[in-house]
Amino acid sequence: MTQSLPLEVQLEQALKIINVIPEYKFHPTRRWRADYALPGYRLLVEIEGGAWVGGRHTRGGGYIRDLEKYNAAVLLGWALLRFTPEQVEDGSALDVIEQFIKTKDERLGAT
Repeated sequence: MTQSLPLEVQLEQALKIINVIPEYKFHPTRRWRADYALPGYRLLVEIEGGAWVGGRHTRGGGYIRDLEKYNAAVLLGWALLRFTPEQVEDGSALDVIEQFIKTKDERLGAT
């Protein structure tokens, strides 16, 4: 992927052919947003920063709030894929998302 763009922009550009929506508000009453959503697939995508530097997502309170958000998404019928910035950078995040879409299409009998 192109190194000069922010990682999330790189992923968004790679997913343009699919109806990807950035900063998607998925919960009917909470202000929670997912980094990206593919509503047609009921898929939320989160990029988790700070894994190696003690960022908000890895500290006690932030981690617990993330768990609450993620569990609520699943209870609302969303699938959730989480990635590190490194996975976006090396392309493995996009590979997993494409695999998810392919599997879902196959289950639904789409081509």
